[in-house]
Amino acid sequence: MALVSRVLVAGAGIGGLCAALALAKQGVHVVVLEQAQALGEVGAGLQMSPNAMKVLRELGLEPELSAFAFVPQHAAIRHYKTGEYYLKSPLGEQAEARYGAPYWHLHRADLHQVLAQACSQAGVELVLNSMVTAYREDAELNQVYVLLEDGREFYGDILIGADGLRSKVREQMLGEERPTFMGQVAWRGVISASDLTVDVKPDACVWAGPGRHFVSYYLRGGDYVNFVAVEERSDWQSESWREEGDVEELRQAFADWHPEVSQLVAAASSTFLWALNGRDELPTWRHGRVVLIGDACHPMLPFMAQGAAMAIEDGYVLAEYLLRYEWSVALTKYEQIRKPRATKVQQMSKANAGLYHMHGGVFGKAKLRALQAAGCFAPQVIQSKLDGVYGHDVITRWAKE
Repeated sequence: MALVSRVLVAGAGIGGLCAALALAKQGVHVVVLEQAQALGEVGAGLQMSPNAMKVLRELGLEPELSAFAFVPQHAAIRHYKTGEYYLKSPLGEQAEARYGAPYWHLHRADLHQVLAQACSQAGVELVLNSMVTAYREDAELNQVYVLLEDGREFYGDILIGADGLRSKVREQMLGEERPTFMGQVAWRGVISASDLTVDVKPDACVWAGPGRHFVSYYLRGGDYVNFVAVEERSDWQSESWREEGDVEELRQAFADWHPEVSQLVAAASSTFLWALNGRDELPTWRHGRVVLIGDACHPMLPFMAQGAAMAIEDGYVLAEYLLRYEWSVALTKYEQIRKPRATKVQQMSKANAGLYHMHGGVFGKAKLRALQAAGCFAPQVIQSKLDGVYGHDVITRWAKE
C-alpha cells in the first residue's frame, strides 16, 4: 500500500500548521505555501478547550505553550447590567480532571509562533509570499500541482486547502460563492491588565445583552485581558482582521453595561472590527487529491470558542488517516468522521447567538433563566452538553481503528 510521501498545504494558519507538523513528525515531506511575506498572526486571544489541548499535547507543544497560558476558573454567562450569573461552570482543575486535558487561554500569536517553530524543527518546508491561485491533477504521474500567482508550481501527492474563509482551493473545487454575512460584527482587542481600573474575574466570561454580547478573559498568565464584543448590525461587511475599529464607538456601544465591561473598554487604546461570516454546509470537503480543513470548509461563529479547536482537530485527524491509509481511502474517512462533528459544532455556535443576544423577548429571557436553574439544581445537565465538545478525543480513538 503506497502512502503519501509529499504533501502540499495551502495556508500557514493554525490548522494548516497542525496538519503539517503531524505529518512531518512521521517523515512526510510537507511544503506549506503561505501568501504572507512574513510569518505571523495578528494579536487576539484563543480559548483552547481540552479537545484541542489533547492534540497540542500529542504534538509535543504543551510544555512550551504552558509558559504563555492562563487557566480560567469558570465558564460564565452574566447579565449585561446587573452582573447576575446565568451560568458559572467550573473549569481549572475540575475541567482537567473531567476531560483529561486543561482548558487554557492562549494568545493566537504565541500558539502560532510555537507551531511554526515546531514545524521548522520537524523539517516542514515553508514557502512565503506564495499566493495559491489554482491546482491541477495529473492522473498519469499521480500528483497534484499547485500554481502560484507568480507562475511557480509545486507538486505533491495531496493538496490540503487550509486557506481560510476565502479559500482559493475551495473555490476551484466547488465554484465561486461569497460567504454569508451573519448580520453581526465583532470588535476585538487586548488590554494590559496594568491599565485596568476594574477587577476582571479569572473566568471565560460572556456578558449577555439585547442584540449584543461581550466576552472577556485573561491571556499570558494574567498580564493581559482579551475582549471580543459582538453587535448585530447590517452596515459592515469587511472580513479583514486588520481593519481598525473606532474605539470611541465601541465605548459608546457598551457605555451603559456593567462596570466590569464599560471600564474595561474604557481602557482600550485600539480595536479591530470585522464582519462575522459563515457558509452553509458544503456538499463535500474533498475531490480527487485535494481536501479542505478549518475555515476553508466549516467557518463558524465564535460563540462556542471552537473555530481554532476544530481546525486543530481537522489537521491532526487528516494527518493520521494519511499516515495509515492509501490516500483516497484516507480522504474519504477523514470527511466521514470530521464533517458531522464540525457541522454540529457550527450549529451549536449559531444557536448561542440567540441566547447571548436575548432573542425571543420573554421566551429568550426564560431560556437564560432555565440555564441558570439547571446550573444551580442540575449542573450535570450543563456538563453533559459540554462533554460532547470538550470531551471529544481524536487521539485515543485511533486505538479502535
